[in-house]
Amino acid sequence: MILRANMSIPSASHFPATLMWFRRDLRAQDNAALSQALQRSDSVHGVFVFDKPILDPLPRQDRRVEFIRESLVDLDQQLQKLSGQAAGGLIVMVGDALDIIPQLAKKLGVVAVFTNHDDEPDALARDAKVRGGLANIGVGFYTYKDHVIFERAEVLTQNRQPYGVFTPYKNTWLKYVQESDLAPHPIDAFAKKLATRPTAFQKQVPTLKEIGFEKTNLDQLQIPCGSQGAKKLFNEFLKRMSRYEETRNFPAVKGPSYLSVHLRFGTISIRQLARAAHASHMLCDEGAQTWLSELIWRDFYHQILFHHPHVVSGAFKREYNSIVWEHGKIAEKLFNAWCEGKTGYPLIDASMMQINQTGYMHNRLRMVVASFLVKDLGIDWRWGEAYFAKHLNDFDLAANNGGWQWASSSGCDAQPYFRIFNPISQSEKFDAQAKFIKRYLPQLSALSDDAIHAPWLAKPIDLKAAGIELGKDYPMPIVDHATARAKTLERYAVIKKNK
Repeated sequence: MILRANMSIPSASHFPATLMWFRRDLRAQDNAALSQALQRSDSVHGVFVFDKPILDPLPRQDRRVEFIRESLVDLDQQLQKLSGQAAGGLIVMVGDALDIIPQLAKKLGVVAVFTNHDDEPDALARDAKVRGGLANIGVGFYTYKDHVIFERAEVLTQNRQPYGVFTPYKNTWLKYVQESDLAPHPIDAFAKKLATRPTAFQKQVPTLKEIGFEKTNLDQLQIPCGSQGAKKLFNEFLKRMSRYEETRNFPAVKGPSYLSVHLRFGTISIRQLARAAHASHMLCDEGAQTWLSELIWRDFYHQILFHHPHVVSGAFKREYNSIVWEHGKIAEKLFNAWCEGKTGYPLIDASMMQINQTGYMHNRLRMVVASFLVKDLGIDWRWGEAYFAKHLNDFDLAANNGGWQWASSSGCDAQPYFRIFNPISQSEKFDAQAKFIKRYLPQLSALSDDAIHAPWLAKPIDLKAAGIELGKDYPMPIVDHATARAKTLERYAVIKKNK
């Protein structure tokens, strides 16, 4: 069943001046909170805060910070264009949002702050404190659904309980989704209400140096930023969406949309993507149906995080917390080899090279390397989750946590613990010609397509001809898959004993 949430409509129908707080919604079009602020105000200021409690633990070179900064430049330009005035852009500040938002609201003389929901536990705690700080000065705080199609308690079972299995959730989602759920929130008709940026505030978005960060290889990777970059990627993907089902599992093929980082930071609207996918889905387009299913997975994981915040620190299925993982120096050695792409399994190592060099990893490979870490190396899934959180450009807590718990069999609707990816057969099936492997492990390029997936099984004469000395040019496997599989089944047997 679907319980459609009411928008957080203020009791007063109109405000003289308000503040729009941009966060994970860095676009000027089809933005729920911005649309509401414009419709309910005479004047709307826009602000983004580089929140130091979030930024301080990060390395000084972080592609996500650079992506955000470049996307803010785009957002600033979009707001100026919409308002029709060069001084109508974005206020960008650096500091603690807990202090900055109430202080800024008071300084600007606004009577309400508008923003979009963020259901991560830390964000909910922050918002509760901001709400309190604003209440102390008589300023309202209003939040709206924007990051997903359905959220929180909107999609429930007939017993009014949140779903813990994806397929029935998806079926309910598809049964009840309406055109209004996918419709864009209007902006242009009210854009003249965007306020002039006060002269006291910096005219341009701060540089990376001013924020306290350094440039990364974002430019070299040619990752398009901002709503304009997202629009370009989306229009390109639409031309091949119908082939998505047949191409999505092959890392050497241009199959994915590459929009995940844009969804993460809201430089494109989820409604725009779901609307296009749903329209083609209704025409029985197999590629669109598969892509829409993945967008629904995203909604699913966000509602899991909202209803079960304990997943942030432990297993969704609590009995899986009793598993004893490898520990001590052995675990650290195995984990470091995985992180550095030195496991001796080419598909695993190439995948880790991809994330380390680019901040991106193909979705099929995320499942394979996660399975390998947990079920071949016996490492706690939370170690891998944290590594992805640090390195992925598109890191999203709900999706990252859901994916890792799926791979470790401890999550909702996860694969059974006895299903363990074979890294060799996965390599042979999804990178048969080793194009992906060769891109990130060029030292193996001279090996034949048959030998490259498991170099240690190659004939000595073939290794010599390829100029490869195992243990020197490329590592020997750090574990035997068959042995590791047997050990994993034994490790997970504690779950059966506890049931």
